[in-house]
Amino acid sequence: MLFWVLPQTPSLSQVILIDPGHGGEDCGAKTVYKKKKHKPKNICEKDLALRISKKIQSKLKRKYQVYLTRTHDRTLSLEERAGLADKIKADIFVSVHLNSVSSKRGHGYETYYLDNHKDEAVKKIESIENRSAKGEELIINQILADLVIQRTAPSSKRLASLIHKNITKRVKSKFKLTDRGTKPALFYVLALSKRPSVLLEAGFISHSKEIEKVLSDSFQNRYADGVARGIREYFKKKKKFSLF
Repeated sequence: MLFWVLPQTPSLSQVILIDPGHGGEDCGAKTVYKKKKHKPKNICEKDLALRISKKIQSKLKRKYQVYLTRTHDRTLSLEERAGLADKIKADIFVSVHLNSVSSKRGHGYETYYLDNHKDEAVKKIESIENRSAKGEELIINQILADLVIQRTAPSSKRLASLIHKNITKRVKSKFKLTDRGTKPALFYVLALSKRPSVLLEAGFISHSKEIEKVLSDSFQNRYADGVARGIREYFKKKKKFSLF
């Protein structure tokens, strides 16, 4: 059974579904954070994703209906996450994640949108985020992705571009982070949602200096503010465009 936060806004406003990546048995990316004079601390992507997602929700809920796919640490399948998007008739779907690489050299933030692509560089991330899909389910998801891409790719790209632009304004110079740009990718959770969707990688928890920034309330608040500003701009432009 699915649970979510009830909306606190008028029923006629746009509906946003924020998806904190992973959860429950699925830690997502993990690292050990070592700080001087403190014991090493195990860090899970799922916890940071939930924290950032709640901040994004808080910044948007006065004007929009904003749901979370999970409000605490619980396991959710890709199908359950996407099924909620259908149930609440979400206008957009935003999945929040943190990045990690074994070399510990990767750094920066990036934003993905659902689309066909030929970029070999994103295949590793796709394999991580799509790892729960296997066999016949994988084939069905691939077919669905092709159909959804045709319908939602342009809107997903616009949404990603606006969110990323506003994230950049809020965190790039302030925290001296690398802007890794917006990229097309095939994530089944986005395809299954069947609406304009993006997947955010807020930073690398595997990077010794970046993890300290990502863990701070200052970074999380500014990052969430960038996401919220981008979403508001997307709906504003969409409304203006729909008048013609």
